[in-house]
Amino acid sequence: MSTLDLVNPATGEVFGTTPVGRESEVDAAVRNAAKAFTTWRRSTPMERQAALLAIADALQVRADDFAEVECRETGKDRAVMLSDEIPQSADVFRFFAGAARTLAGASAGEYVAGHTSSLRREPVGVIAQITPWNYPLLMAVWKIAPAIAAGNTVVLKPADTTPSSTVLLAELAAEFLPEGVVNVVTGDRDTGRLLVAHPVPAMVSITGSTRAGIEVARTAADTLKRTHLELGGNAPVVVFDDVDVASAADGIIAAAFYNAGQDCTAATRVLVQAGVHDELVDALMTRAKAATTGPLNSAIQLDRAIGLVDRLPGHAVVHCGGKQLGDRGFFLEPTVISGLRQQDEIVKEEVFAPVVTVQRFTSEDEGITSANGVPQGLASSVWTTDASRAARVSIELDFGCVWVNTHGPLASEMPHGGFGQSGYGKDLSTIGLDDYTRVKHVMTKLA
Repeated sequence: MSTLDLVNPATGEVFGTTPVGRESEVDAAVRNAAKAFTTWRRSTPMERQAALLAIADALQVRADDFAEVECRETGKDRAVMLSDEIPQSADVFRFFAGAARTLAGASAGEYVAGHTSSLRREPVGVIAQITPWNYPLLMAVWKIAPAIAAGNTVVLKPADTTPSSTVLLAELAAEFLPEGVVNVVTGDRDTGRLLVAHPVPAMVSITGSTRAGIEVARTAADTLKRTHLELGGNAPVVVFDDVDVASAADGIIAAAFYNAGQDCTAATRVLVQAGVHDELVDALMTRAKAATTGPLNSAIQLDRAIGLVDRLPGHAVVHCGGKQLGDRGFFLEPTVISGLRQQDEIVKEEVFAPVVTVQRFTSEDEGITSANGVPQGLASSVWTTDASRAARVSIELDFGCVWVNTHGPLASEMPHGGFGQSGYGKDLSTIGLDDYTRVKHVMTKLA
């Protein structure tokens, strides 16, 4: 079997390899999942709950092991991994453990004389899943937990650069689940294509770029698989001139540079009302110069971000950053750019790096129009002390999530997913659980 090199993005050094699954490996995993589905689908909600709770507990017990393998492949801060992402991952398992026991069909009545109707919620079947490299463990949990809570089995392909925490999670889950319920196949894009095209999975769920989501949808259409697409974002941060500038700048920088800006909800596209534009740009610049961020995922990602900065139009002003930091690893200087216009490449594209772009607007309508003027529609935020304005703008922003005077917090109880080229389907919440079920109508003739 061929392999891919694994590179530590903090150093740029190769430290290991990962197998590249091809047709035989993908087929074996899918067949294993299909076999397991015949019995797992009939497990009780109580049994599924017990397994998910046990996985959550074991995940936290082995937190150091997960932090070690993920930080080596992502360059993340170990303390942040231990304080944020691993507890969040455990919480998602615990949420869906409870939600598994809420799945129920609807009792109905007699809509045809002499016949009683009812609705059943059933698992879909084998689910093919593909996860990205920015949050390898957390995204695997977001995919696996609702799928198996609903009674499905899964075959998951992690990103080629960050497979290890997902493999470790599958090994841990195998201690508490029947064989074949959770399967992982590592590899490259071709591995993912083989998984999506395989005739057995009934559904494909992907978190990734818009490009990847479009390719998945096209391939899945050949066999009419259901698709669940959580794709790229380009979140607007709409700041009105009644805000406390220092407080807003603190919140924006924290949400823009978390995970080195490699977050589909990152607060990097800032739209500022004219009255506080210059003051906010200065505040963002000051905080960016003092910020410390981790590396980008790869040399490819670093080159892409630098390329977007290098191709800036003449009206753009780079206040700080925009260049590689150091000569070891894939670090980009925290960057703030103002003077941008709606049609600029760096505004239309999701940068996925520690880069904040700033656009000026005058009226409320102009701010909303600029915010909505990109093809992605995942997340957004509005910053104002005017409650009526916050309500109006929240309604008009065409994004799956709108935060008010904050940006970024997520809750297992609330759905995460977008509109437009950010895809469709929801992760988290009971809505996310419903996405992994199908509805069956049962009609019974009376007497």
